[in-house]
Amino acid sequence: MSNLSEEPVLVPELLRRWLEWTVQVEASDLHLVAGHPPMLRLQGELTEMPEPPLEAATLEPLLLSLCSPEMAEHLHARKNADFALTVSLGSQVVRLRAAVFHAGRQLAACLRLIPSRIPDLAWAGFPVTLADRLCSLRDGLVIVTGATGSGKTTTLAMLVDRIHALGGRRILTVEEPVEYLFPRRAHSLVTQREVGIDVLSFADGLKYGLRQDPDVLLIGEVRDRETAQMVLSAAETGHLVFTTLHTRDAKGAITRLADLFAQEVQSLVRAQLAMSLRAILSQRLLPAAERGSRRVLALEVLWNIHPIASAIRQGKIESIDNYIVTGREEGMITFDESIRQLFRAGRISRSTAEAHMSDPSLLLRS
Repeated sequence: MSNLSEEPVLVPELLRRWLEWTVQVEASDLHLVAGHPPMLRLQGELTEMPEPPLEAATLEPLLLSLCSPEMAEHLHARKNADFALTVSLGSQVVRLRAAVFHAGRQLAACLRLIPSRIPDLAWAGFPVTLADRLCSLRDGLVIVTGATGSGKTTTLAMLVDRIHALGGRRILTVEEPVEYLFPRRAHSLVTQREVGIDVLSFADGLKYGLRQDPDVLLIGEVRDRETAQMVLSAAETGHLVFTTLHTRDAKGAITRLADLFAQEVQSLVRAQLAMSLRAILSQRLLPAAERGSRRVLALEVLWNIHPIASAIRQGKIESIDNYIVTGREEGMITFDESIRQLFRAGRISRSTAEAHMSDPSLLLRS
C-alpha cells in the first residue's frame, strides 16, 4: 500500500545507515530478522552486513517507524503488511517496497529498493525488437512469468512506459503495492491504483477500470478465478492487458491460468485463452560471468501462433515446448537457446549455463 503523493518518511539513525549501505552497494533487498545480522541480497546472493545479530527489542521499533498508523493497525490485525514508501536518507530520497511480518512472534522485514526511475531496456538486457513488437499490439493478453525476484515488475514497467511515451493511450494499472511511478507525459494518461488503498482487489480494479475508457491495462498479478476471468474478458474485448503469474515457464502459465477454474469449465477457459493470448514471456536472472556484476536476463518467449492456439484449445499443453523450439522465425526462443546465447557472448559462465539448461549438450551447438 502507498500514497503516490506521499511525503518521505524519516527513519531512525540505525535503519538509515543500513539503507544507505544497501543503496551504496546496489543491493536489491535488505533482510531484517531477529537473531541474524542485517542481510543484503547482492546480485542474487545473500550477504551478511558487518553488524551483530539483531535483537527483537531493537528491531521492532525500527520497523514500526516505517508504518503509518493505518499500516501499523493492518500489521497488528493481519500479522503481515506489504506496502511501498518513500524514505529520506539525508541528501537522497529512495523508494522501498516493504514486507513486514511476524516470525516466531517477532517482527521481521524484507525491504526492496525500487529504482527512482523506470530502467531502460539496455540496462535490463531486454531486447528492443521484442519490446517494440509487444508495444505495437493493440489488444490481447501478454503474460510475464517467473519466480519472485526475476524482474517481472521491472519488465512490465519498461513496456508500459514505452507505450506511455508513444502517446495517445489511456493506461490503467492495478498493483499491490504500487512500485514504479510513471512520469507525466503529453498526450498520454496513466492512472495507478493500489489494492487496499484505491481499490479493494485486483478484480475490483479491473471491473471498475473497464468503465474508465482504458486502452492498456496493467494488472500486477492474477491470483484468483475472478481476476483471471476479467483479464481474459478485457483482453478479448479490445484492450491490451499486461499481467504476471508465478510459473516456471511459458507453458506453465497456460496450465496455471486454466487451473484457477473448476474442471468442468476449463475447456471453455482454454478456448478463451487461445483467442485472447498474444504472448508469454518467462524470465530468469542468472549470475553474471564477472563476479559482482548485475545479473543477466534469460528469456523464454512464446507467441500465440495458430499451432499453439490449437494446442491450448485442445489441452495439449506438453506439445507447446516443441512449437517454441521450431518457432524461431516467429520470434520465439526457449530458455535453453537464450542461455546458450548468453554463454557464447561471455555473459554467463559454463557452470551457470549448465545448471539452468534442461539440455546442457546444446552448449556445444555451433
